[in-house]
Amino acid sequence: MSTRKIVLSILLSTILLLTFCSHWLFTNKATQTEVVKFDYGDTAWMLMATALVLLMTPGLGFFYGGMVGKKNVISTMLQSFMAMVIVSVLWIVIAYGLCFGPSIGGFIGNPIPNLFFNNVGITSSWSLAPTIPLLLFALFQVKFAIITPALITGAFAERIRFWSYLLFMVLFILFVYTPLAHCTWHPEGIFFKMGVLDFAGGTVVHMSAGWAALAGAMFLGKRKVQKANPARITYVLLGTGLLWFGWFGFNAGSAMGANGLAVQALGTTTVAAAAASMAWVFLDKILGHKLSAMGACIGAVVGLVAITPAAGYVSIPHAITIGIISSIVSNYAVSRFPKGKIDDALDVFACHGVGGMTGMVLTGVFASKAINPAVVDQGLLFGETKLFINQITALIVVSVFAFTASYALFYITNKISRLRVSEEKEVLGLDITQHGEYL
Repeated sequence: MSTRKIVLSILLSTILLLTFCSHWLFTNKATQTEVVKFDYGDTAWMLMATALVLLMTPGLGFFYGGMVGKKNVISTMLQSFMAMVIVSVLWIVIAYGLCFGPSIGGFIGNPIPNLFFNNVGITSSWSLAPTIPLLLFALFQVKFAIITPALITGAFAERIRFWSYLLFMVLFILFVYTPLAHCTWHPEGIFFKMGVLDFAGGTVVHMSAGWAALAGAMFLGKRKVQKANPARITYVLLGTGLLWFGWFGFNAGSAMGANGLAVQALGTTTVAAAAASMAWVFLDKILGHKLSAMGACIGAVVGLVAITPAAGYVSIPHAITIGIISSIVSNYAVSRFPKGKIDDALDVFACHGVGGMTGMVLTGVFASKAINPAVVDQGLLFGETKLFINQITALIVVSVFAFTASYALFYITNKISRLRVSEEKEVLGLDITQHGEYL
């Protein structure tokens, strides 16, 4: 038996044993003296929002799968699907505690109290979501963790070994995603205490994925053939529809209840995506290109990315502005990206990375107390500067951390299990060489 098979067998056996024994090893024997009363409406909405966010990952699979060459559709879509599989288990075992466990210096959570979802049940709640069970909050949050490494895959599409990708995904969640989530969304996190606003994942999800994508594209190098006809534009359209639909759970669900803030986030999400898609195709026409389905889809996704950090803090008109500005900025980034030197196959950095950064900056411009009373410092438009400075500070710190840490993880992964497929297998396509399947 090969070393890889032995390691995988030991890993699965260990997880199975610890899961079986977790009742005795980790369960808190203390009995709860007070029963928390939850809001049925909030709970019902968050159940739906959780399902909607999960739907985004298969949607991303279609979105990316339609863009790559025909020989790599299955592998590309499977990378998103396996994120649902691997990250879900990893989240329950340790990653939830790293994100939302007791804070260690404001940088990371202590995972010990919540190993294997110990103390994560239906009789207690998260401090910032008091009207829903803690277990529901934890399950909602895992959907964010799932899609983040899946977003990265578009950058190194058509040239990565699948087992190596799985290893990188685990390392990325443990060492990049969890500290960013803790810093941003935990009440004791350093960004949270600074007053940085990230409603649903501009830094945690999109910037981290964007910078990791850039690191991956640089580390793996260019594909042998960079220009391949998209396999299925219809898949891209379907994926965009699923992403847009699921994004309502992503943003409106981050209100943590069936309330006015959720309605506001749903509204800003709707108009930002529409405005960005409109701006993208109009700009293409102005520049002499045809109005393409691909452009309309990419524009909509860029708008969704950019409004994510601002969704619960800005007005509807300002959301339109965010959508248009982000579309123009990302369109320019795509056109100017040095494709001959860095092969970001599906423009993940230019769309998700740049889109996320644009959204973070514009949150510092348009955030308003009138929309969300939780906003302590308003945006530049309202004559205050502190929030804008905090947003820029977080942007710089997250950018440096996400890129350098991700590049280091690609290096480590490559030392353990070679990342790049051979030239022969790349020519044959990943579907047949990695999975023995083809369209």
